[in-house]
Amino acid sequence: MIKVASYNIRKGIGTDRIRSPDRILEVLREIDADVIALQEADRRFGRRAAILTPHHLAEHSPWKAVPFGARQHSSGWHGNVLLVRKDTQIVDCEAIHLPTLEPRGAVMADLRVGGALLRVVGMHLDLSGLMRRRQADAIIAHLDASARALPTILMGDLNEWTRRSGCLKDFAERFDIAATGPSFHARRPVGRLDRIMASHELRIADCGVHMTHASRSASDHLPIWARVEAA
Repeated sequence: MIKVASYNIRKGIGTDRIRSPDRILEVLREIDADVIALQEADRRFGRRAAILTPHHLAEHSPWKAVPFGARQHSSGWHGNVLLVRKDTQIVDCEAIHLPTLEPRGAVMADLRVGGALLRVVGMHLDLSGLMRRRQADAIIAHLDASARALPTILMGDLNEWTRRSGCLKDFAERFDIAATGPSFHARRPVGRLDRIMASHELRIADCGVHMTHASRSASDHLPIWARVEAA
């Protein structure tokens, strides 16, 4: 069984409007997941530098960022980052180009976790409902076009306020959606914008929203998590 998590870190800016990478790392250490999908993990302007730098991760965490290499100072693609434990083998990784009106994207990595191969996709979808459905279709098509099929987990900020329609309906045809609960806004969560989904070769054994003093202030989203095992 592995633990996965998804977290929109809002460029490290908390609900108190203070940017604190250390506070984000504190929340991540509380969650202690094996694989973490981050969204809004780069600064917005300039060099688009990573909020959690490789040095920061190496010195203060048990994780490393999957190296997508899109920008020199960034650790992901359009703010999407996958963190894995330092002993995890990264078999393959790539950015997924999505149809978009905004700087959105998705990332994918094939990982060897605990001796088993697992595919993980991290995503941050559009504010437009029509564009979200096009992006969901693009992600599913990309998975279908992969040379080999693997048990797959999709995670991220879907920006989908509805519970059963929109892009969730598209994903639900192929994936089980974890009932994690509302994660936005962090101070008073009412929206289920963040989601974890697993292909049918996997079983979601447990899931939830990580709600602590630190997570309520570190970002405007709360992190979500799930424990997943072979079905």
